Amino acid sequence: MQPATRSTLLKSRYLLAKSGVWNPSCDEFLARAQIPTMAKGNVSITAERCKGCGFCVEFCPTKVLALSSAFNSKGYHPPHVVALDKCSGCDLCGMYCPDFAIYGFKVAGPAKGVK
Repeated sequence: MQPATRSTLLKSRYLLAKSGVWNPSCDEFLARAQIPTMAKGNVSITAERCKGCGFCVEFCPTKVLALSSAFNSKGYHPPHVVALDKCSGCDLCGMYCPDFAIYGFKVAGPAKGVK
């Protein structure tokens, strides 16, 4: 059995409420359901290596990056992070960077059982 997604649970709640069979035990079940969360990541940028091509910005699936208005020492606009909380650590930015000026990585979460 696959874990339930947030949209599946919300849809189930809506349908139960619409049919009139919703009760408090349903809320308790939804609270205990394990909803997978997106992996968290971080981005490391070496601005002096960047030539401002914008590949990292264009290919970022979660739109974490944007080109800066500031210049590096070569006169290019390097990227900067605009929404770090959205980063999944997929490293597509690093894979597309021709100058190896950026890379993404996953951040280790807390150990299981620790609250």
